[in-house]
Amino acid sequence: MNIFNIITLLGGLAMFLYGMRLMGNSLREGASGTLKAVLGKLTDSSFKAFLTGLAMTAVIQSSTATIVITSGLVGAGLLTLHQSLGIIIGANVGTTVTGQIIRLLDIDSSGNSWLQIFKPSTLAPVALIIGIVLIMRSDNKKTGTTGNILIGFGILFSGLLNMTGAVSSLSGSAFFERMLSALSRSPFIGYAVGAAVAFMLQSSSATIGILQAFSVSGGLTFGSIYAVIVGIYLGDCVTTAIVCSIGAKPEARRVGIVNILFNLSETVLVLVAVTLARRAGWLDAIWNVPINSGGIANTNTVFNLSCALLLLPVVPVYEKMSRKIVRDEPEKPMMYNELLEALNPRFFDTPALAFGACYGAMRKMLELGTGNLTKAVCLIDSYDEKVFDEIYADEEIIDVFTDRISHYLVELSPHTAARPFSGIFEEYTQVLSEFERIGDHAMNIAERAKSMKERGTSFSSLAICQLGVLMELAQRTISCAREAFEQKNLDKAKEIEPLEEVMDDMVDVMKEGHMERLRKGLCEVYAGAYFLDILTDMERVSDCCSNIGLAVVARIEERDLKPHDYIAYLHEGNDTWFNEEYSARHDEFFSKLQNAETESAGM
Repeated sequence: MNIFNIITLLGGLAMFLYGMRLMGNSLREGASGTLKAVLGKLTDSSFKAFLTGLAMTAVIQSSTATIVITSGLVGAGLLTLHQSLGIIIGANVGTTVTGQIIRLLDIDSSGNSWLQIFKPSTLAPVALIIGIVLIMRSDNKKTGTTGNILIGFGILFSGLLNMTGAVSSLSGSAFFERMLSALSRSPFIGYAVGAAVAFMLQSSSATIGILQAFSVSGGLTFGSIYAVIVGIYLGDCVTTAIVCSIGAKPEARRVGIVNILFNLSETVLVLVAVTLARRAGWLDAIWNVPINSGGIANTNTVFNLSCALLLLPVVPVYEKMSRKIVRDEPEKPMMYNELLEALNPRFFDTPALAFGACYGAMRKMLELGTGNLTKAVCLIDSYDEKVFDEIYADEEIIDVFTDRISHYLVELSPHTAARPFSGIFEEYTQVLSEFERIGDHAMNIAERAKSMKERGTSFSSLAICQLGVLMELAQRTISCAREAFEQKNLDKAKEIEPLEEVMDDMVDVMKEGHMERLRKGLCEVYAGAYFLDILTDMERVSDCCSNIGLAVVARIEERDLKPHDYIAYLHEGNDTWFNEEYSARHDEFFSKLQNAETESAGM
């Protein structure tokens, strides 16, 4: 073996690793939209969780990715640690699928031209050709993702063929023979080699693939590779545990610990079983016989699957052990910390999960903001310092949520080019600022109520009655906005605009009436200024709801909605439904306003 063989071997390894990464990343991107839905159906059944983990890993071609996503979901509170246990074990079995694909190297097409199609030397160029055609001939994101999967597949097998070509010259190498002899004599050396290579490559599938490529030399036997395979499990799970622990809460770190405990148990089971079987003479027929790519794939699958079935019933033990190893941290004083921790960068490769985390946090923002508005309006007539402090504290939380979600969405944006993620991203970006503004306007009203209390100023019974009707209208509008956002309800989104128009009309009428009272000297100047400011804040809350509704309509109908043009179209009387709805709501609330004014006159 000369320097050129080494260069070919390393070049093939580089292509193999890059192809595996490209294919895996593209598969994850294409499957991310369904991951959350699949995981959301999990129950406490360990077997169902096991099947889910197996299927997910078989699809996205990475046990590390599956376990890291699971760790993020546990940290976000979307899954319990107990639910994650089966997924972890299933992921370790699912990762063997890659090796079963690579065993295509063993196909013997002599005498059968049809089998030639399934040989890597044929599949690789075919996948590359189809993949590049899909990428170059289509602007569709899904088609591009499919093209990348095929390109990754083609590069993977091209690299594998280069490696096998370079390794074939090793069969006569004295160094290679000594290395294989050492592996056969000392399982510990094989175990250490497997663990070290898997740790460096951060992929058990890639390491198994390299071992399969080396099998073409004819020098590998079951006796020399079984300990290497077992070592690979440990090296890969240590990498996964490190990734799971970075910046994670205790419950999420336990996922990585459980993975290590399972792989250590698997190591003990396999080594003990092989040792006993060897002493009993059951493995004599295969121990020193050359093993091919398919044999390595089968050995890997049998080890993982048999250990998984044996260890699945004892997963509660792993859960208890992980809780002893990773202790709970003291509760952090900040409220709603779990929702903020759910905004985890690990979800970026799975946008559906990332948006799910944003949705939970944004719902809480809207709940706090609208709750503050109700409290603030109540302060006008009945001031309470404790309620003001509650509003102030909630407003600070809203600001923190806004800052964190905003930064998270910016970091998430490169992963949201495809539909429906691009539409969700646009909606969330737009409504986030509206949720914050609702909280700001509530705080403004609360501060004016406090200032009125300090000045000893109060509103007349007429003004209080008018504000009561205005608040009822605002609450109706907010309710539609909440249902539109939380339930993706198109009907509720469209109901907002007629209500917002009635709000504008009512505020105009109330301002005119107020100015008339000022001219007649029936209202204090300070009280009048506060009244006008509060009307403005209420009107702007309604505007926020209108913008929320427009964002929801744009997302659901998947169109580029220009707010000013859309609103102008409605207000010009071109939409029959809008005209009828506006007229009905106008009559309803102006009738209530008239009744309120009549009641205040009789007080």
